[in-house]
Amino acid sequence: MAETTAATTATAPRSTGQAAPPGAWRLGMVRGAMEIKLFFRQREQVIFTFAFPIVFLFLFASIFHDDMADTGSTASQYYVASMTAAGIMSTSFQSLGISIAVERDEKVLRRLRGTPMPPAAYFLGKIWLVLVTGLLETAALLVFGATVYDVDLPSDATGWLTFGWIFVLGITACALLGIAISSVPKSARSATSVVVLPFLVLQFISGVYILIDTVPSWMLTVSSFFPLKWLCQGLRGVFLPQAAAALEPAGSWEYGRTALVLAAWCVGGLVLCLLTFRWKSRNDG
Repeated sequence: MAETTAATTATAPRSTGQAAPPGAWRLGMVRGAMEIKLFFRQREQVIFTFAFPIVFLFLFASIFHDDMADTGSTASQYYVASMTAAGIMSTSFQSLGISIAVERDEKVLRRLRGTPMPPAAYFLGKIWLVLVTGLLETAALLVFGATVYDVDLPSDATGWLTFGWIFVLGITACALLGIAISSVPKSARSATSVVVLPFLVLQFISGVYILIDTVPSWMLTVSSFFPLKWLCQGLRGVFLPQAAAALEPAGSWEYGRTALVLAAWCVGGLVLCLLTFRWKSRNDG
């Protein structure tokens, strides 16, 4: 018995008295808080981010202020849904695509990779930033639309639940695509052009700026392969009356297909991130 006790004591690991290092989730929250703090310190970026969809809503709702025939809705109602979708993609796809490319070019990612911080913590920090800015931008847009244009918001829990899952799937898919496209620019200087161009094209062919029933069918076919078209369509179903579904190509909101496409882009975007993400710029070898 004494020999067994001695052997157990000899082989048991000794306590160092030091606490275990924080995990990726905790570090991700700390990283997210830092990302959010840095974002709000840049006043120009904050103003542009939150003003972008509001300014465009004001412009389009003022220009196309007539009622939409036989739909029971107004142009302002339509553009609230469209600008909400564009704002979600702006705070996720565009923001991450540009900022990560800049951080890579400035060797911030390379330095972070050399620290004990788990790589997952970096991406969790970016996700927290996207969620906070996306929610705040959406809230500001909805308040502006309801106050200035008397836009009707969902009046029951079902409408808000529908809005919730569309928002989560949409911002997740767009964020993952933003991380993936950040590896395409060769330098920080080209990041804006590389990211903004496809985003701008998608806005025109996905029914953001132009009424969906006036977009050429072949453009709608192209846009249907990307998440923005389904994000717009799903949000139109939330904010527009049922009669407005007649404007859609299928004559309905197609919530099932919207969920399927957005979920598929979440999976596909994750695969693209795993296959293409680089911690070093191409010039670093």
